Amino acid sequence: MINYLEKQIYQDSEFISIISDIINNKTVLKMKNFRQHCSTTCFEHCLAASYLCYQICKKYHLDYISCARAAMVHDLFLYDWRKRIDGRKGLHAFTHPFTAYENASKIFNLNEKEKDIILKHMWPVTFKLPKFKESFVLTYVDKKCALMETWSEIISFYTRKKFFRYAYVFFTIMIFKI
Repeated sequence: MINYLEKQIYQDSEFISIISDIINNKTVLKMKNFRQHCSTTCFEHCLAASYLCYQICKKYHLDYISCARAAMVHDLFLYDWRKRIDGRKGLHAFTHPFTAYENASKIFNLNEKEKDIILKHMWPVTFKLPKFKESFVLTYVDKKCALMETWSEIISFYTRKKFFRYAYVFFTIMIFKI
């Protein structure tokens, strides 16, 4: 997903100006050291989510600045969630929004909307209903990014296998013949 968006993201000067202080922050840059979905890093995932939130919110005349900024730090948890960590209580899906919020609020001055966006981005897993439309936007975008990142990894895996590559070509020909 990020490969597809990367060129667009870095060419959008307005978007980059909105999140430049975040993407240049030393703590945020540490997200590049942690995988999120398959081979996508937390930083890449958040960058893609941030850009999609920015685009959607701008299109629908919502607060695209708050949504883009919150989306960029919505997974600022800085640990490998696949490994057990002593002292971490609860499952990652339920607890990481609070960890991300705590980490982000130590570094950035978050407004009420940004706080809600970060804390509620895992709704309905986290039971509290989002207060703002922008919170729902990130909730949707986060799931979309996770699915796209996972799906592209699955496709990549199977197209590397010779048998599946030929099967893919065969089925493509069959579909377009019909």
